[in-house]
Amino acid sequence: MLELDTADKRPLHEQVASAIRRAIAEGDWAPGDRLPAARALSQALRVNVNTTLRGLRTLRNEGLLEFRRGRGVTVTRRADERSALLDRLLDVVADAARLGYNKSDVIDMIKTLP
Repeated sequence: MLELDTADKRPLHEQVASAIRRAIAEGDWAPGDRLPAARALSQALRVNVNTTLRGLRTLRNEGLLEFRRGRGVTVTRRADERSALLDRLLDVVADAARLGYNKSDVIDMIKTLP
């Protein structure tokens, strides 16, 4: 199922969000699918449930997940494309950081693209 990279230096809640984002992008969860309970996700990822909830809230704010009382957390209809794009952007930002560039440097580079 989901795994976190122990060498990753990002905060754990960002890693949780990225792992779920990647699972959606790879088709493990499709739009309309219900995610396991936060406690089960926490156990699978070996992190605190509050860390998992913070990652889930991040994805909700990005529009990838929907929280519904009584129905749990579900993947939104537009999650496929947005999830894949955000995951690629996170990889670009991480690669840029390894090369000494910050986010604003990446944004400046993107602005110069045709």
